[in-house]
Amino acid sequence: MRTELASAPSDAGRPNEDFAGVGLPASGQGGSVVVLDGVTPPRSGTGCLHSVPWFTARLGGALTELTVSLTDVPLADTLSRALARTAEAHAATCDLSHPRTPQATVVLARWNPDTVEYLVLSDSALLLESPDGAVTPVLDDRLALLPRSALATDALVDATVRNKEGGFFTAAADPAVARRAVTGSVPRREVRALAALTDGATRWVERFGEGDWTDCFRLVRKEGPQALVDRVRTLERSATTGTYRGKRHDDATVVYVEF
Repeated sequence: MRTELASAPSDAGRPNEDFAGVGLPASGQGGSVVVLDGVTPPRSGTGCLHSVPWFTARLGGALTELTVSLTDVPLADTLSRALARTAEAHAATCDLSHPRTPQATVVLARWNPDTVEYLVLSDSALLLESPDGAVTPVLDDRLALLPRSALATDALVDATVRNKEGGFFTAAADPAVARRAVTGSVPRREVRALAALTDGATRWVERFGEGDWTDCFRLVRKEGPQALVDRVRTLERSATTGTYRGKRHDDATVVYVEF
């Protein structure tokens, strides 16, 4: 098995709010990938004493443990348990009902000799490559389908579409959000390799149109995750302001696993 990981903050002066982990249990019979993209809060605050990196580190750590220690628990239930554990760690000190309490997008993949399971919540991506080279993206596209007017201001997003029916969902304090994730499984024999990407890396496809998901996957497989991150940064630096909906630069993380 080959695993590679690259992660870079939006700029050198800011902490990286992403989390990435690969779990390979001692049994050698399977493994897991966990990728989180922390949601940068507005300046108006979050109701929480803790930073987004604090949240993603604890949620990501819990998910890395639980995905390999509770292999018979479905991934949605695993996410629910990890969210409950993380919420318990700061419920006594923070207002977890605040719409901007620390939160993250989630990509999970777990495999054993027979099956590859997956979970995607919000706008990160999981790519699955079959033995014949076909690439299947697993996406939660609810955020992408919202009209621009619905995302005009942070206050409007919080009031109308964030973690709301008809809007989009992220992993925050409520364990029930795990039921909103895109989940599924495929036979292990149908997956030769996979890649998990935060939206700071998927910009290569979704924002800059440098290729499709198959092209993106081939770049990662041939040149490695860092090559994709570097190319995104080059595109960001050369792009005009009108190219952007949201941040000019974003934390970017790519994890590649080849079976």
